[in-house]
Amino acid sequence: MLALCRFTYGLVVVLLVAAAPAPAGEAASEKGSPMPSRVVIENVDRYRVMEPLFECVRVVLAHRGENYTPAYVQGISGAAFRIGGPCPCSPTCEFAMSTDDLLRMLGYECERRVLWGEGKTPEELYPAVLEQIKGEIRAGRPAIVWNAFTTAEFDVVCGFDEEKRELIGRGSYKGLDGYATAPETRPTEHEMAPAIGAIFVGKRIGEFDARRAEIAALKEAAAHARGMSATLTALPTGLACYDYWIGAYENRGKLVRAKSRDELTNLDWVSTQPPDDFYPLGVYASTHAAAAEFLREIAPKYPEAKAHLEMAADHFAQEAEALAAVASDLGDRRQDPTEDQCVRAAGRLRAAKAMYELAIGEVERAVRKLGPAPAQ
Repeated sequence: MLALCRFTYGLVVVLLVAAAPAPAGEAASEKGSPMPSRVVIENVDRYRVMEPLFECVRVVLAHRGENYTPAYVQGISGAAFRIGGPCPCSPTCEFAMSTDDLLRMLGYECERRVLWGEGKTPEELYPAVLEQIKGEIRAGRPAIVWNAFTTAEFDVVCGFDEEKRELIGRGSYKGLDGYATAPETRPTEHEMAPAIGAIFVGKRIGEFDARRAEIAALKEAAAHARGMSATLTALPTGLACYDYWIGAYENRGKLVRAKSRDELTNLDWVSTQPPDDFYPLGVYASTHAAAAEFLREIAPKYPEAKAHLEMAADHFAQEAEALAAVASDLGDRRQDPTEDQCVRAAGRLRAAKAMYELAIGEVERAVRKLGPAPAQ
């Protein structure tokens, strides 16, 4: 049975890649022998992009023999071009497609089980899911699990230790050098975002239409930048996100009149604060650097648009550098940014916006050269 899962604010899922042939040296025991209490799949790639929804798919499919580059997955999923908020939820809530949408686009079937319903809590429903995760590991297939090691992101579980009751694996900022470990119950935590369930990815049943996916991603990138495609309807996205972001640093400390939720009633005067952008800054610096790599990767396939794609790539690279400079200057945020830091942040964000706008302009020119995406 196939089930469609869309990400919205607070909506999370756990993905398990299943039904593929187990690799050589699979972890499963021989029939009738005791199951080992500790099983670890070796040589599972680390995350190459700090991104919460789609790099996990590349890591898991790479272990199955797929050779998509990190930038390519970011590009076709749309994550390379997305920007919203900024707020801590924006990298997981502002998206062009869901994680299972990407898997289906790549030709894989999937089925989702949820961790709610039947009058039961996630903690009551999770043991069965955990056993299926372990079953995947024993069969030599890494699993994608929400909140296993990082906070409210998809992580890749490569192993487990039943005696220590731990999961073992990779995340976007955990398990980069060696495998990370965490309590096996961590995926049930739902303070930041609820635990939803599992998507089991079955066999590959279709062919991936690369040209269609690439052209669609470019068109979606342009629409998103101009405010015509967003899932975060309550927060600015694309170029409007940059305007809001810059203003938040420029106006830091100024008194403004707070509004009611419907913005119809004036409330008290409040002092404006810098945005809570520590997390999205790191993600967008990484994903927009991937945008540059993605465009350079696909440019040779489209001679008629090659020059525009390469120019867009240069602009995205400069945008990513400006975002990384903001993040570096602001540091770990244990203290509020100083006035000088806010001034520098606003200036660098203006530079980033200028590069983003130039990049999108070149993407739009490329799209006009390429024409419509092929029909399904």
